[in-house]
Amino acid sequence: MKKIGLVVDESVDLPQEIIEKHQIKIVPLKMDWPELDNFSGENTFQKMREVEKAGIKSFGKTSQPSPKDFLTIFEEQFNKFEKILTITVTSVHSGTYNSACQAKNFLEAGKKEKVFVVDSLNLSAGLGLLTLKAVDLIESGKEVDEVVKELELFRPKVNLIGMLKDPKWAEASGRIPHFVANWIRSAEKIGLRPLLGARKGKLKPVGIKKGARDIPTALFQELKEKTEKPLSQGRKIKAAITHGDNLEGAQKLKAMVEELSGTEVVFLNLMDNVLGVLAGPDALVLAWIEEN
Repeated sequence: MKKIGLVVDESVDLPQEIIEKHQIKIVPLKMDWPELDNFSGENTFQKMREVEKAGIKSFGKTSQPSPKDFLTIFEEQFNKFEKILTITVTSVHSGTYNSACQAKNFLEAGKKEKVFVVDSLNLSAGLGLLTLKAVDLIESGKEVDEVVKELELFRPKVNLIGMLKDPKWAEASGRIPHFVANWIRSAEKIGLRPLLGARKGKLKPVGIKKGARDIPTALFQELKEKTEKPLSQGRKIKAAITHGDNLEGAQKLKAMVEELSGTEVVFLNLMDNVLGVLAGPDALVLAWIEEN
């Protein structure tokens, strides 16, 4: 039996091949949007576009997994692993972390102390990079308490920025307030590119890019500015990209990022459904970490 198994919620947005390779168990998030079932599309984002075209003014409702959802996954991982490390989406915007903690407390005494829960204070590509850091630490042979401590120290070093084509989806969900949505709209009207980012677990405005012709260019410019010093010092940058059915934009961003010497995009993937109905079609997210 292996020592440490990983459990992460669906917002991790890692490609399926990485999830399978490292035997990561995914706890699904919940999304309720009955109208969406009436439209065709290969993914949620394509259906959202059809909802817009039809003039339907409805939005998806999301909720965290229940403690029972986590318990089911915990029991599955205990069949293969001695201990379990769980990493969740930021607790500032979701009750997922609390559900995981409740599930841990429902376990019998012999298992309860073998489950460790970490709040990523991040989401999507940022959560994915933190999870891959956990994989590296586990594979290096560290004990689970050591892994948790190193993840908590590493957590503030995960950078995440993103851009929304239309802020109405995040506004309707309450993930960004009305004044932030209006700030995005006002900036775009005069040709500016407003950036959102994760700061201490909260999604908030983090800057404006001037002169960027499109969203991929704006995100790349921000990355380039923020990583110029560490790259000049010989440090490596690992990046990840997620998108709202905007593969063309994501691939363009990936190509620009990888033109920077010392920078690698470790994964590019579609956002999950729950984050998708909050971010909306064509959203792009870029996360990165510095390596020693």
